[in-house]
Formats: sequence, C-alpha cells, structure tokens
Amino acid sequence: MNEAAQEAFSKTNFGAIDTVIVVVYLLVSLVIGLLVKRYAGSMENYIGAGRKVGPWLGVATMTGTELGLVTVMYSAQKGFTGGFAAFHMALIAFVGTLFVGLTGLIVGPLRRMEVLTIPEFYEKRFSKNVRVLGAVMLVLAGILNMGLFLKMGSMFIVGVTGLSSEGSALMWVMTGLLLLVLAYTTLGGMISVILTDYIQFVVLAFGLLVATFIAISSLGWTTIFETVEQQLGAPGFDPTVEGSGFGWTYVFWMLITAGLVGSAVWPTAVSRALAMESEKAVRTQYSWSSVSFAIRFLIPYFWGICALVYMVATPQGADLRELFLGEKPINNLYAMPIFLGRLLPVGLLGLVTAGMIAAFMSTHDSYFLTWSSVITQDIVAPLRKSPFPTESRVRLTRILIIAMGGYVLYWSMFYTGREDIWDYMAVSGGIYFTGSLVVLLLGLYWKKTSTVGAWLGLLAGLFMLLGLQPIQEAVGLRYRTQEGEWTEVLTSPQIGLFTVGVAIVLTIVGSFACPDKPQPQEETSA
Repeated sequence: MNEAAQEAFSKTNFGAIDTVIVVVYLLVSLVIGLLVKRYAGSMENYIGAGRKVGPWLGVATMTGTELGLVTVMYSAQKGFTGGFAAFHMALIAFVGTLFVGLTGLIVGPLRRMEVLTIPEFYEKRFSKNVRVLGAVMLVLAGILNMGLFLKMGSMFIVGVTGLSSEGSALMWVMTGLLLLVLAYTTLGGMISVILTDYIQFVVLAFGLLVATFIAISSLGWTTIFETVEQQLGAPGFDPTVEGSGFGWTYVFWMLITAGLVGSAVWPTAVSRALAMESEKAVRTQYSWSSVSFAIRFLIPYFWGICALVYMVATPQGADLRELFLGEKPINNLYAMPIFLGRLLPVGLLGLVTAGMIAAFMSTHDSYFLTWSSVITQDIVAPLRKSPFPTESRVRLTRILIIAMGGYVLYWSMFYTGREDIWDYMAVSGGIYFTGSLVVLLLGLYWKKTSTVGAWLGLLAGLFMLLGLQPIQEAVGLRYRTQEGEWTEVLTSPQIGLFTVGVAIVLTIVGSFACPDKPQPQEETSA
C-alpha cells in the first residue's frame, strides 16, 4: 500500500477506549461458549438448539445471522458504486421474506416434517442417494460461498482501526478472528450461536441506528441526494436504466436470490426455522424478520452512499477522492469502514466495531455449523453401514468446523476474482440454490416429482460454476478487448436465470420420463 493510502487509513478516531469495548465483547462471547458447552451433548441440541427457540428470540437470531459483517461490506460496496438504485434489493428482500412468513412457503412443510436439514427432506421425499447428492451440492456451494467472509470482516477492522499501515495487519486480523469463532462455535454449537446472535442483535441494532443518524446529521439529506445525482445521474436512483450496473435481468435474478432463496432456501436461515418450537412460531418469525431483512440491506447501502458523498462533497474526505475515485483506485470495500472511522466519535466507534465483529462472528458460526452438520448428518451418516453414535457425530462436526476454518483462511488469501462480493456470493451460492429451489418447490407441492427428476434438478446447479470469473476467463466467457477492458459474453444474472430454467425443465422432464414406482399400500381390515 502506498504512502498516501497509509496516511489516509491512519486518520481514524479509533482509540484505547474503543479497543477496551471490543476486547470485553469478545471475552463475553468466549465465556458464553464455555458456559453452554455442557448443553450441547446431542445432535438435536448441538445443531438445532433442542427445537425450543421461541418466535421473538428466533427473530433476533435470524437477524443476527443474516446481518453479518460480510453483508454490511458487500451492501456498502453496492451503495458506493450504485447509489440509491441498490435499494431495490432491500425491497425485494422485504417482500419475499414477508411472503414466506404469511404463506409458510417451503419452511412450513419442512418444520412439520421435523427434519434437521434440507437434505434430510430429500431422503424422506425421494431417496438416500438424493439426500447425499443434495448435501454434496449444498456443501460445495456453501463452502465456496463463505470463502471471502473472513477477508471482508478483516478488511473492515483494518480500515476502521487504521491498522493498514502495517503490511501484515490483514493476515493477522483474519487469523485472530478465525480462531475466536472456531473456539466458541465448536464448544457450544447452535446454543452458543443463538445466544451470541441475540447479544449481537441488541448491540448492532443500537450502533446501526446511531451511526446512521450521525451520518445524516453530518452530511445533510440535501447534500446526499445532490451528490448522488451529480456523480451517478439517473442510474444512481433507477436500477432498470442503462448504466446503473443492474438492469431488468439483474432485478429478476434478485427476485430469486434476495426474494426467495435468502429466506426460504438458504440453509443458515432455514436452520433457524427448523429450530423453532412450532410452525406457527416459524411464520411469526419470518413475518417480523422481513423488516430486518430489508434493514440489513438498506442501512449498509446508505453507509456506502454516505462514504461516496463524504469523499466528494466534504473537505475532510478530500484526501480520499483520488484513492477511491481516481485513475488507479484502491479496493472500494475499504470506503465504508474508513468513512465510519472518521465520522464516529470515540466510544461509539468502539461499540459499532464490537457490533460489527459480532456480526462477523454470528455469520461465521452459523455457516461453519450448518455446513459441518450437513456433512455429518447428510453425507457421512447415510453412507455408513455401522451405527453412528451421537458422541461421534458431535466430535466429527467439531473437527469439520476446524477444517473449514483452514479452508476459509486459505481462500481469503489467494482467491483473485474481480467481481463484486455480492455477485460472487450469488454465483457461488447458486450452485446449490438454483437446483434446490426447484426441487424443494416441486418436491413439496407436486406429487409427481420423481427421484430421477430431483437428481437432474440438483445437478443443474453446476452450470453456475460458469459465473465465477476465473472459470469464465478459462472457457472464454470473459475476455479482454484490445483496449484492455474486460467483457462478459454472459453476465452472472443471465447464467443464474438460465440455470434455474434448466433445473425446472430437467426436473419436470426427468419426473415424467422416469416416474417413481408407486409405494405398496398396507391392507386394512374392513
């Protein structure tokens, strides 16, 4: 990092008091993990919290999980580059989650079936082999999806605290955060996850609202809107116009990803539904969570917009203009944390940073626990020919959590894709959810869906690999023009919509071509 960037990063209000606040919060999280370890002896308790989560705690823990630091980072990035046009994703998330809550779409039937994971439904509805395939697709997509979470969280901390002046700061922060998350997640399982999510919900909700109020007071509504119009024009307000970076194809893709998948198909959200005390509690949880699903996008988008306005319209941000908006800009993911580091006063900055670290932890613990439990419950257990004792299952799940931590650290350091983080997540997650959405909907609501159809539908998700930039470049779907600009033959939303269409066709055709044999009916006496 050059001298100008180092100097810009160092201008933060983060001080000793903020450090104390952050350290105290982290110690509390570790203590929680130690205290609840004795309650995590069974798989139902370890990954499902004993199915005793009420609706209001469910709302808090759902918000805590879905409002991760990576969410804040990629949303702020979209706000910084797309302006108010990015708000369409928040609206879609609100409507989609509310619809799931009011109708019980997908999550209601899954809770009635009392499954612990989505692949468990595949076995009950189709076969053991479908369960294993679904679990493999889920784990492949899920682990790829969270590959950059660690780096995003560390970039926030490095940017907000001014640690970037040290060349190795990012690596050390990533390692420290990872060890912390691994410690309390392996100890307490879902119980510690839910309790820390609740604490995060309280801390972060306060920090988000106060920080937003300060941003508005410092910049002013008029300045914010006028600067966005000056910098971005109409595309900064309308996602459908040319030049917005979105477009109608992107909006339709968001209807699937942010509208339905984020609430009703993505396992970290669904795992909360499956831990609820009843189906009624699930619907209540989702209906109220729809507000937080919108807010988790809106506020970070707004922070990204405010970071742009701060650089363009205020003298305090003048030194950042060339760094982020010049000919050779640095990574715009740093824009929001640097803005907050300069905007918020001592004490409040520490509280917000603690809340963000809590958000980082709550997302990582949920993802680690979800993917490791899927491997244990839905891949290893079904394939074993001998009994798989509960103690061995919990032990394997803990080992897998640690192994995934090593992968995340490696991937965060070496992945070189240039797509926006949100687009990377939608593509990598799509390997699972494009096929799973189709198989879940048809499997739950269409009796003729067959085992072969489910197989084909799930495998269709592999087409989403074409959306990852390194693969696009390898197969010629992305190339440099003579002017040196990158050009895409197919955008990731186009690949996503195509994959969903393929999954629908293959599932239906496979079900008609190879229907399941009717199950024999038990005779009943007259």
